[in-house]
Formats: sequence, structure tokens, C-alpha cells
Amino acid sequence: MKIGIVGGGFMGLVLAHEISKTTAHVKVFEADSQLGGLATHYDYGSFIWDKYYHVILPTDNHLVSLIEDLGLENKLQWRRSMTGYYVNKKFYPFSSSKDFLLFPPLNIIDKMKLAFTIFYGSKINDRKKLEKITVKDWLIKLGGQRTYEKFWAPLLKAKLGESHDRVSAVFIWTYIKRLFQARSSAAQKEHMGYIDGGYKTVFDRLQESLAKRESEVLTKTSIQGITANTKGGINLEYQGKREHFDKVIFTGPLNVLEKVSSPNLIDITNNKEDVEYLGVLCMVLITEEPMTPYYVLNLADKKVPFTGVIGMSSLVDVKQTDGKYITYFPKYVTADHSFWCKSDDELKTIFLEGVKQLYPSFNETLIVSSHMHKAFKVQPLQVLNYSEIIPKMRTKNPDFFVVNTSQFVNDTLNNNSVVNHIKDFMVDFEKELKFTSETV
Repeated sequence: MKIGIVGGGFMGLVLAHEISKTTAHVKVFEADSQLGGLATHYDYGSFIWDKYYHVILPTDNHLVSLIEDLGLENKLQWRRSMTGYYVNKKFYPFSSSKDFLLFPPLNIIDKMKLAFTIFYGSKINDRKKLEKITVKDWLIKLGGQRTYEKFWAPLLKAKLGESHDRVSAVFIWTYIKRLFQARSSAAQKEHMGYIDGGYKTVFDRLQESLAKRESEVLTKTSIQGITANTKGGINLEYQGKREHFDKVIFTGPLNVLEKVSSPNLIDITNNKEDVEYLGVLCMVLITEEPMTPYYVLNLADKKVPFTGVIGMSSLVDVKQTDGKYITYFPKYVTADHSFWCKSDDELKTIFLEGVKQLYPSFNETLIVSSHMHKAFKVQPLQVLNYSEIIPKMRTKNPDFFVVNTSQFVNDTLNNNSVVNHIKDFMVDFEKELKFTSETV
């Protein structure tokens, strides 16, 4: 049986990996020159590392299981990580119970309310009610105004930028469930992980695994058309060719799906209100010396032009980055933000001014190189009643399937969630493969 997969991001390749374990042969089509999508890598000169920052949590069971399945468990490194907060022009650690108790911006009552909010949020299982209240209103209701402004607002800003007060409480609920479980139950200290060589190591191994199972991966190959074959199966049109597949799975965005697929394959019901997406502008500095001791520095300062500081080298051994230090400065913005109209050099100038504001003694001569990465659509903005806004999509052909991030309604967008969704999809898809084989 021959399976076509449109999209060579993390979702598409993991899906291909799982399907190739069956008797089916898989062919993956990726329009870009590199595989991986948002998880792809970048050549920083003397080393290659992730284009955008990624981390593995101890509770990412599905992702860790995939890493073990690929035989990369010896490449998985766990290290103590630290979280910091920048409040009132001062830096504070926030990585342990002791840091929590000593956190000066909050008084003892605020801290009790914060602890209650985290505990209460981790016990909630039904998201429906949380969809109807903004995250700001929900957090203030549970923990008070001061706790929100000094603790939650910087964290939300780091994840969502200036749109952080427009999302529903579902966002922080999923965040609480995932991130705050990353603490070691024994030491009550945060531990996070990474793969030697970054995600490039994972994608290289995925490609090797597919090749061994006689499956293919094509890059720089855009799909121009997806149509039903009159004798069964699906046709994919690309580079002037038409190729037949027994089944095709589409993993890209819905707006691309609508452009390339035949109307008789899908039925998309759009609501009056469009889904709004956040993009990211991310400056990366490669330096001779470390810039921050924290993996995540949350910022409670509206004057800083970026929404957080990710000190990757506080987690990743500098041997991985040729003895240099890598720090990410992301800013999450909506599609209409003025920064999209600025050049990379203009953005670097703005961001570097923010770096100097945070670190007045920072010496620019220590910068080895600077890079500006942009991604226009990173994640949907989960506004109020988000599950009612997203387009309802169904396939009208038994040989055509869609698996993409638009289906992430009750989950945060991360690689562990991607693997989990694929495993859920495979339960039914393997039955479909078995049924098709038997009928043929």
C-alpha cells in the first residue's frame, strides 16, 4: 500500500515514521528546502542548532517515547534549569520552593493565592467553562490583581506578547498542567532536557529510519493539486507530475488545504469570525560569554521590545555550540503588527536597545553574530469560545485524511502534543489500513 503525506514538519515526519512500521510505503512532500517546520535547524556559523528554542520536559512522555523508539535515548540530556523574573528593574530567581517563598514582589497572602491558583488549575479537567472567561479575569478572580501583575502577566506576555490579555483561561490551564509538572517530585527543582545536536538529530534519524523502510522524503516539492482518483485512492500533482496513492494525509494549514484540494474531498465550514494567529520575531545572539543564568526570563517591563529571554546555553552544554553561548529574544505578535514591515537590521537595532536596557553593562564586542528569525503563523490565538470559532472540517473521501494543529483545542502547541495526536490518529488509521488490505 502506498501512502502520501503532504508536509514534512515534525508532525508529517513522525506520522510517516509510525505508518512505515506497517507494511505500507510512505512518501513525504515538503515545500521548503529543510524539513522540520518550526522545529527546523539553522547554521549559526561554527555550529548548527535549532532555529527557534525548544525544550523537553520530564512529563513529555509521548515525545520521550518517540526518542527512545528512534534509538536516541543516549542523546537525551537532562539538566537542572532555572526560571527568572524581571520585575521593578530587578532580577529574581523563581526555580524552587525557596525562591517562591522569598519572591519579594509578592507578599505572603499573594503567594498563598498563587499556590492555590496553580493547585486549583491543575485539578480542572473540563475546559468548557474556562473558554468563556479571559485568562486575565480568571487569574485575578483566583489570585488577585497584584499576583496577576507581578507573576502571571510576565509569563503570559512571554508566551503571547501584547495579545496575552485577550485569550481565554484555557491557555493558562493547559500551561499549568504541562509546565508546573516539570518539577522533580524528589527535589522540587525544575529539570528540562534536550537532544545532542538539537532537533536536527531527530530529523536526521527519522529520515534514516524511513529510508531503511523504503519510504521517501522529498524537499523543495510543493503540491499543486489533490484530487480523488476515479478508481479509488488519491492523486497528488507536483512539478508537472501526477502520482497515485492509496491514501493521502494532509498535515499543513487549512488555508493551504483549501487552495490545493478538490472541493469534493473536503467540507470546511468557516465561521463569521476568522481564527487569529500569532507569529514570532526572534533575535538570536551568539556571544563569547553567557548573557543570563536563566533558561526562561519572564519580563514585567512593557518598555522592553521583546517578550522574554531564553538562555539556551543555561541548559545546553556549550560543547554543543562550539564553546559559544546562544540566547533567544522572542516577540510574539499578531499579523497586523508594525514590526512585520521592518527589515531585519531595523529589528536587530530595536531588540539590541532592549538588551542594553536589561543588561546595562552588556558589551556588544562579545557578540559573535546576530540573527533574526521570523515565522508568520506560529499558533492560533485561543480567544473566548475558541472551539466554536475554529473552522469545522471533514473529509468526504475515505482515502483522504487531515491531521494538523487546527485540531489542538484542548492542548498547547508543543512537540509532545504532536506525538500524542499522531498516536491517537494511528489507532483508527491502522484499522483502516487493515480493512483496505483485506478488501483488496
